[in-house]
Amino acid sequence: MNDLNVAPWVWMLTLGVTVVLLLIDVLIIGRRPHVPSMGESARHLAFFVTLAVLFGLGIWYFSDADFAAQYFAGWLTEYSLSVDNLFVFLIIMNKFGVPPKLQQTALMVGIMIALVLRGIFIAVGAVAINQFSWIFYVFGAFLIYTAVKLAREGESEDDEYEENVLLKWVEKRFPATNVWQGTKLLVTLNGNRIITPMFIVILALGTTDLLFALDSIPAIYGLTQEPFLVLTANIFALMGLRQLYFLIGGLLKRLVYLGIGLAVLLSFIGLKLILHAMHENELPFINGGQSITSAPDITIGQSLSAILTILVITTVASLLKTRKDNRATTLD
Repeated sequence: MNDLNVAPWVWMLTLGVTVVLLLIDVLIIGRRPHVPSMGESARHLAFFVTLAVLFGLGIWYFSDADFAAQYFAGWLTEYSLSVDNLFVFLIIMNKFGVPPKLQQTALMVGIMIALVLRGIFIAVGAVAINQFSWIFYVFGAFLIYTAVKLAREGESEDDEYEENVLLKWVEKRFPATNVWQGTKLLVTLNGNRIITPMFIVILALGTTDLLFALDSIPAIYGLTQEPFLVLTANIFALMGLRQLYFLIGGLLKRLVYLGIGLAVLLSFIGLKLILHAMHENELPFINGGQSITSAPDITIGQSLSAILTILVITTVASLLKTRKDNRATTLD
């Protein structure tokens, strides 16, 4: 299969449009912090989803169906993993008692940080893949390990948020106020510069997404090795995340099998990565450093079908389980 040749101006245009959309968000939310209505969230989410779908169709038209399938598979995977992010974001917001009208700002800045961090991860991943074919073994094993861990957590109803090492260090090292100061990250009190609760929340959101990126970036590289498709799939998955938070925040608890579904999804991609690594094998202690041609090859079409099937079954099963539990509660 040929590589996806992306002209430099296309890269610049894509990044430029992303920056413009983020600036629009900053100007609107920065001037008027508020709790978005369901209608506002739905319209904005529909805009980003439509944009993502049109982008994929554009790849199909200007390139070919295979690259378009890679993009859609990556986008759906990143979006489904982002929904899991939202559940943790809800817990963080509740733990730190973020006022409803300030949650948009916290999410917006957190997502901007996530875009930058993921961009760095994508670049590092691309270099690693180009230099070391064995990295697919590492990615695959890590995803399977993560899947097992996620499946075990999915059986737990623990909604507690454990502050990471960086967050604890910042809270101990720098003077802070417990009083919310609007959207300000730093304020001056008694001549001293101190951090606000908004600073802590944004740091919590940003570092949490960094941990999620450790799973999502290897996962999408299991579906496409094209850095442009990896980047755009991540951009479109994150751009509508804030609107999705307010639109389905209350419904997230109904997706009771989300953790198990994502565990199956990551296991599938992890297996795909290992099989790909076997085809590209150069490790001398595996098959004498020769390619293992007998290993099955999972096509991108099969991957896309599997992803859609896993997500549909997970959603339907979760909703049926929730409805059954609600009926049982009502009868009691």
